[in-house]
Amino acid sequence: MGGGVVGGHGGAASGASEAPAAASAAAAAGVRSGRAALGRVTSTWCQEWDLKEPAPEERRPPEPNEGEELGKGVYLASHLYKTLGDQNTQMADNSFSDGVPSDALEAAKNASHTEKLTDQVMQNPQVLAALQERLDSVSHTPSSYIETLPKAVRRRINALKQLQVRCAHIEAKFYEEVHDLERKYAALYQPLFDKRREFITGDVEPTDAESEWHSDNEEEDKLAGDMKNKVVIAEKEAATAEEPNPKGIPEFWFTIFRNVDMLSELVQEYDEPILKHLQDIKVKFSDPGQPMSFVLEFHFEPNDYFTNSVLTKTYKMKSEPDKADPFSFEGPEIVDCDGCVIDWKKGKNVTVKTIKKKQKHKGRGTVRTITKQVPNDSFFNFFSPLKASGDGESLDEDSEFTLASDFEIGHFFRERVVPRAVLYFTGEAIEDNDSFEEGEEGEEEELEGDEEGEDEDDADINPKKEPSQPSECKQQ
Repeated sequence: MGGGVVGGHGGAASGASEAPAAASAAAAAGVRSGRAALGRVTSTWCQEWDLKEPAPEERRPPEPNEGEELGKGVYLASHLYKTLGDQNTQMADNSFSDGVPSDALEAAKNASHTEKLTDQVMQNPQVLAALQERLDSVSHTPSSYIETLPKAVRRRINALKQLQVRCAHIEAKFYEEVHDLERKYAALYQPLFDKRREFITGDVEPTDAESEWHSDNEEEDKLAGDMKNKVVIAEKEAATAEEPNPKGIPEFWFTIFRNVDMLSELVQEYDEPILKHLQDIKVKFSDPGQPMSFVLEFHFEPNDYFTNSVLTKTYKMKSEPDKADPFSFEGPEIVDCDGCVIDWKKGKNVTVKTIKKKQKHKGRGTVRTITKQVPNDSFFNFFSPLKASGDGESLDEDSEFTLASDFEIGHFFRERVVPRAVLYFTGEAIEDNDSFEEGEEGEEEELEGDEEGEDEDDADINPKKEPSQPSECKQQ
């Protein structure tokens, strides 16, 4: 009896110890089955998507945040493997209950069931659509491609970057010499600009030879004039005698401000009387050996608003690659600017306005009126610019936009307005720019229309249609 009891307890203990082993065997069989199913699925996907089939050791569940780094086949198959493994392990855990182990045949049956389940899942169009959507959402960038290259190739790419940095430094030297050339030729332009100022202010009257200009419509004007000469000659002489002859070219620079949108947006109504006293705008480049910069000089005749005869705006430039981002270098750039102090006459400062505000005393309840000066929109704020950030400080988005706009206006004065002032006064420079922009848009629309036509022809498949001739290149 004792032996039977002891034997019974021993059998129970033996059965209890064999249960985990059986469960582990069943789980292992399930995992092997899952791996086999995974291998078939992965091979099929790799063949369909023309991918390199991963090695067996690569078919593993992904580590945290590793999924996006895996290839298409490995990415999805790894998740499927994990799911199959979990399902088989769960089936193995459920293959025994109340301490009664399952046999190897039951484990094999579960594995077979898992394979059928996998096949059913892969035949489900909704599952496949979800997998495809997940694939489409995975971003593929050039940097991710570079990371897949062999180490030796990436080493050579780094060497190319070193060469590119050296090229950027040579390019910076090139632009420094260009700045020297600008300074040299500015001295050649200046006598012509000085004469331009004399004609504008009326200090010098141009000669007949200097005033002669052949316009495009000269022939038409001549024919029309010949037909009317005999009829209106007397009236013309009378009109000429009565016609006013103002000094120079009145409001020359103010008219340019009105014609150019970029400048007219800055001008307020109360700025206009002041700008009518503007006589000249000059550009001066930094001296040799000095940091690269240029100065805009606005010359005013004596007026009732301020005592300054010249208002200045200095733009500081940099022509060297940024150490933190050398590949962003595209030539000299404006990095900062300085204005000047305007000596306004009493009550004439248009950059501020005076407001009245009522204040009520909390205790006594009495009311008093105070006056306060607040900033006012004006073109002359142009001479009190924001300072570029420095010492690690950063500007807010609005300030950065204001500073960038300031740099753009300064560059526009230097490159366009000052060298071609008469064309902006007559509007010819503005018309040329508008025509160029419209031509570009029109050409783009025409090309889009041609593309649509080609699509329609392809859809209709009309073999009788002659092939279209290539459009001629347009010289710009």
